[in-house]
Amino acid sequence: MTRTTKIVFIGAGSMSFGLSMLRDLFTSDEMRGSTLTMVDIDPAALARMTGLAKLLNTKMNAGLLIEQTGDRRAALDGAAFVINATAIDRNRLWQLDWKVPRKYGIRHTLGENGGPGGLMFTLRTLPLVFDIVRDIQELCPQALFINFSNPENRIVHALGKYTNVAALGLCHGIFMSHGDVAHVLGRKYEDIDVWGAGLNHSQCLMQIRDRATGEDLYPLLREKEKSFDPAFMPLTRAVFRAFGYWMTCSDDHFGEYLAYGWEGGEHGYDFAGDERGRAWFAETIGKVLAGEAPPADWLTASGERGAAAIGGVLYDRKRPLESGIVPNRGAIPNLAADAAVEVPVIADAAGIHPVSLGPLPDAIAKLLTIQVNVQALAVEAAVRASKEIALQALLIDPVINSASAAVKLLDELWEANRPYIRPCF
Repeated sequence: MTRTTKIVFIGAGSMSFGLSMLRDLFTSDEMRGSTLTMVDIDPAALARMTGLAKLLNTKMNAGLLIEQTGDRRAALDGAAFVINATAIDRNRLWQLDWKVPRKYGIRHTLGENGGPGGLMFTLRTLPLVFDIVRDIQELCPQALFINFSNPENRIVHALGKYTNVAALGLCHGIFMSHGDVAHVLGRKYEDIDVWGAGLNHSQCLMQIRDRATGEDLYPLLREKEKSFDPAFMPLTRAVFRAFGYWMTCSDDHFGEYLAYGWEGGEHGYDFAGDERGRAWFAETIGKVLAGEAPPADWLTASGERGAAAIGGVLYDRKRPLESGIVPNRGAIPNLAADAAVEVPVIADAAGIHPVSLGPLPDAIAKLLTIQVNVQALAVEAAVRASKEIALQALLIDPVINSASAAVKLLDELWEANRPYIRPCF
């Protein structure tokens, strides 16, 4: 029996996740007859992505009703699923998050989810997220909030601690690491299976197995890694050799949480390449909408799990998802109960259910507990708009190597982000 629903996509103009979400919604028969409401504060981006959504909906015969609006509250009325892919002045502020700490001698990798950059992303992002969630609590309190925005772990932590809204964060980090270990093993991606648990961008692969036989592939990985190309993921492999487990999801992402993370590379994000990519993407969509270019591979699923989560809930599928960011509440017993964790989850009509893989290896749990505490203080700083707590969050962060540098960079970045920092309740 066909079931229909209302899906609201906030930040639908997103280059990172907008197209992926559309591809996955329109390649799923489970969404037929449902309403997709596209929301963005950028009229040009909203019009462009709505036009693309309507085109793909028609070409794939997906059967959704597509709407667009700049009025978030009007869109949320009656929604069952709310997708968040918002970002605030993303590249300009992120570049400051990257450059300012380096000016004061702080070595870091990306400046997005950990270190000073992770703190600033938290301070400016959580007030907007809480605005959205207050509207959800008023207009569609039973809706599932599906988050793609960074910093994922901190957003889900804050919502789990301070709201009653059901929240699920989604990230493709587990798939990246799945591919990396397959590469080292010399196996096809589809021939191995992995199970991971931990934090976003720092999951521990608890199991790596042959999909056909169930054979434990960790012994083979340890042997293969010894002679593998030393230029491939040196930071992740140094931690692997020391702790015995492979961590997600890349040297630059995982490295954000480590004092020595810069040893895996401190090149930062490719902002210039990102801007070129955005310009190309907008130009390509224009050509596709004008009939001057084919929609390339946009008529196939992207591999993200947003639509799968929606379908699992809508049709009560008890659908397993490889990874989701959720409030811990015992899923990883040796991490704080109020932390956000990334573990396998099951989606059904009752919501999103974490799958516990048991406790993390003791040394891994102790490594991640450091970051859990950093994230907890960063969330408190953001929800209270407290510069005092923000400094405390920096001073317990392993990326910070100087108290005076912490004060100076916080002063400078606080001023740059002042328009967006305010109490969340």
